[in-house]
Amino acid sequence: MAKVKVKQVKSAIKKPQNQKRTLEALGLKKIGQVVEHENTPNIMGMISKVNHLVSTEEA
Repeated sequence: MAKVKVKQVKSAIKKPQNQKRTLEALGLKKIGQVVEHENTPNIMGMISKVNHLVSTEEA
């Protein structure tokens, strides 16, 4: 499977609880942190929920 790198670029402060939990589920805790995941439909759905807080690129 292809990999995707996800980087948190904005804060989760004053965001809904479900978006905060989605960031935690992706493994993101602070701005600038980068995690790598498999490019699966589940992960892509999570990224689309918080796409205004993260940036992505193919690994």
